[in-house]
Amino acid sequence: MKKQINVVGAVIVRDGEVLCAQRGPGALAGMWEFPGGKIEAGETPREALEREIREELECVVSVGEQVQVTAHEYDFGVVTLTTFYCELVEGAPRLTEHASVVWLSPESLHELEWAPADIPAVEQIQRDFESVGA
Repeated sequence: MKKQINVVGAVIVRDGEVLCAQRGPGALAGMWEFPGGKIEAGETPREALEREIREELECVVSVGEQVQVTAHEYDFGVVTLTTFYCELVEGAPRLTEHASVVWLSPESLHELEWAPADIPAVEQIQRDFESVGA
């Protein structure tokens, strides 16, 4: 049985654009994702996301509504990714682990090569923004 890995991702929205982060060296290098990481023992998904964004991007977010929960089987294990809409409360994203970050409109998200576990969230975000006419 493959290793189960529970992770969270932040869909940080600012001025109608979404923060996208490109993975650095290692697993899925060069692919795009919503920043975040593993849920540690004793943490709720929201607490894990706040901590991961502090560590990875050196900023503070307010975690809002859940976007999507997706399970995807990779060679290294089964990743269950829970994404949440987030608001940037303090700081500007800084590169500490990612190769690059970009802000894109929801309709442009499909232009990037996303990690497979993130694709259902990308599609949900696009539907969410279409439905509100943003």
